[in-house]
Amino acid sequence: MKSKSLLIIAGLVLSLALQAQKFGFMNSAAIMAEVPEVKQAESNLKAYQEQLSKQGQQKVEALQAKYADLAKKEKQGEIAPKALQEQAEKLKAEEEDLGKLEQDMQNQLAQKREALLQPILDKINKAITDVSKENGFTYVFDSSAGMLLYADETTDISNLVRAKLGFTKPAAQATPGTEAKKN
Repeated sequence: MKSKSLLIIAGLVLSLALQAQKFGFMNSAAIMAEVPEVKQAESNLKAYQEQLSKQGQQKVEALQAKYADLAKKEKQGEIAPKALQEQAEKLKAEEEDLGKLEQDMQNQLAQKREALLQPILDKINKAITDVSKENGFTYVFDSSAGMLLYADETTDISNLVRAKLGFTKPAAQATPGTEAKKN
């Protein structure tokens, strides 16, 4: 009997604790798309990517010219078979170096992306944390992550986060209600 009473009390306490929790959701991808600093960072990234691509393309063209020159010499019989093999091996090594260079460029681009976007992400995360604390949310889910199966529109805190970041939701995407309700 004592364990049954204890079980009932534990169930009631757990039930009350769950009722006191407040859940909200937001669309972080939509907010990221609205932040002006993101557009500037993407523009900078695109320019940097084009610069790296141009450098890589120049090296590819130079290597292709060397291959064409070697093929021409072979066709015209201007190069001995042993020299041809040596030159072909050198070009293969240059081709491998070019592959490594391409990987390095991808890493440089990823590092640049992180350096430009991390401060923006930190700013957005701080706004989400502040809004969550100010409005008593226990949990906030991100609908852009695809993990949200259903949400009452009144629990969407996206507009509160936008307001914390200093901008408002575009009129074309306006949704009713931004206050969260207790679940």
